[in-house]
Amino acid sequence: MLMPVGLKKKNLYIGVPKELSFQENRVALTPESASLLINRGHRVVVETNAGLAADFTDRDYSEVGCEIAYDVEQVFKAHMILKVAPPTETEVELLKPEQVVMSPLHLPTINSDHLSALMRKRITAVAYEYIQDHGGSYPMVRTLSEMAGSASILIASELLSNSKGGQGVLLGGVSGVPPAKVVILGAGVVGEFATRTAMGLGAEVRVFDNSTYKLMRLQNNVNVRVYTSVINPSTLAAELAQCDVAVGGIHSGSGRTPCVVTEEMVSQMKDGSVIVDVSIDQGGCFETSRVTDHKQPTFVKHGVIHFCVPNIASRFAKTASTALSHVIAPILLDIHEHGGLEKYLRVSEGTRNGIYLYKGRLTNRHLSQRFNIKYTDLNLLMASVF
Repeated sequence: MLMPVGLKKKNLYIGVPKELSFQENRVALTPESASLLINRGHRVVVETNAGLAADFTDRDYSEVGCEIAYDVEQVFKAHMILKVAPPTETEVELLKPEQVVMSPLHLPTINSDHLSALMRKRITAVAYEYIQDHGGSYPMVRTLSEMAGSASILIASELLSNSKGGQGVLLGGVSGVPPAKVVILGAGVVGEFATRTAMGLGAEVRVFDNSTYKLMRLQNNVNVRVYTSVINPSTLAAELAQCDVAVGGIHSGSGRTPCVVTEEMVSQMKDGSVIVDVSIDQGGCFETSRVTDHKQPTFVKHGVIHFCVPNIASRFAKTASTALSHVIAPILLDIHEHGGLEKYLRVSEGTRNGIYLYKGRLTNRHLSQRFNIKYTDLNLLMASVF
């Protein structure tokens, strides 16, 4: 009688370096998720103080069984490297041939030299933002978008105060005093959670998007007949002129976000009103937007306070790290259950979608077109391997 043969499971050797990117406070793996992996027999090496900015100490990691490395080279001996930001030039030099790197891709900022360096190292690279779940959605993007949407309103509320140069308006108003008016551009996840938060604080909300399906979905999800409109320039200009807060949450599937608010529209907004451009990581949807950082997050133009920090989630590093870690850890456990990344990719179409380099070969068509580099379809590449 033939007995079923199970997959030969392979324990993972995971390295978590301290992020070197400017003002990146998050960490890819929390002690809680690390404990889950270690209890399954995996080895986790964490660089000293890697989680400190997110309020996770070396002691937190060591108590759950992580190894604390005081030399970053020790971390990069691991077979799999987990990061929150793309590898820097220094980190690429530390990578070893055939390693697996899981990190964001940050398509707007990557360059051909960086990509070529990873290819020379024969790295397998997984981009968090392109990993899909069983339903075809992007769990990492959704998690960060939920945070950005909620945070955008909390940030705007603070910027409206006199101490920040705003109008001195309380977002939700009080009895006998009308609430602030909020215009939200985009009815995706960012727009939905910005709407939820603004309405929860009592603000009056207007949502604009060119997709009537997204507008209907947002209304159904928030369960309120909130004011919605397609992006008609005259209607949008009139609402912006009266609003106290404008949030840009339009996302582009590829390339730059469409710039739907002209400088003329911004110049007609009230002095001391606030713009939070969440879309700035894709160029922004306000013509007056320019990238700022957490040290100097705002600037004033035409009397309007602009907040244009690309990495909003890093402002709430502990929550962001925990959310990211909760997406990453189950994927790592599935990789183990299937006997390694290569075998797991054969059964996980969603994770295959996140691969942009496979053993040094480019497998992402968008990167191929952008940098004029030959790419190979991952399905064909894996068929030749197995």
